[in-house]
Amino acid sequence: MTQDEQKRSAAEKAVSMLPRGEIIGVGTGSTVNHFISALEAIKHDIRGAVVTSQETEKRLRQLGIPIVSPAEAGRLSVYVDGADEINHSLQMIKGGGGALLAEKIVASIADTFICIADESKYVSKLGKFPLPVEVAPFARSVVAKALIRMGGTPQLRMGFTTESGHEILDTAGLDLSRPLTMEDNINQIAGVMDNGLFARRPADVLVLAGKKGVEIISIGTH
Repeated sequence: MTQDEQKRSAAEKAVSMLPRGEIIGVGTGSTVNHFISALEAIKHDIRGAVVTSQETEKRLRQLGIPIVSPAEAGRLSVYVDGADEINHSLQMIKGGGGALLAEKIVASIADTFICIADESKYVSKLGKFPLPVEVAPFARSVVAKALIRMGGTPQLRMGFTTESGHEILDTAGLDLSRPLTMEDNINQIAGVMDNGLFARRPADVLVLAGKKGVEIISIGTH
């Protein structure tokens, strides 16, 4: 299977795992777009969706799936999203699409986080993909200097502003061998809205598609 076919296979498997008649959380990105396409077959069984971007909202509205705010939804039984990298502890780097803050918020209210990914995203150690750090524009240089002191090489994502009006510093070179500690340390920098490490709230289930098919991985099954 090609990478795109792997993404589609993971997405279709995730749809088959969804509870019926409930509000679900839906992430953002190319793999999620396949998931949304696959949702069409069961759209009448989806009561609504909490979304993480305007792009996802647009696609779901086209299917006729109602959009619900996090406040209206309360708790979610399931949240489905992709990852830029995911390790064997199901900790992730996310934010390549720039929706990391909303993604972290929606993940925080979900009982189960299902990550859908192709095999290229599954790594033994996080950090090859630069870590997105979302910052208030006023604090960009302050945060960049702090990230440099932590061993990183931050680069402003040019011509990009998040839907919350923030900027992103894509930061290479950080030691992510202790993802949870690094996630917390970066978030303590004044001016940081959040960062793309999902270690404090990792995935519960990974639907991983490879050349040989789809594998379901959860903590303790690998």
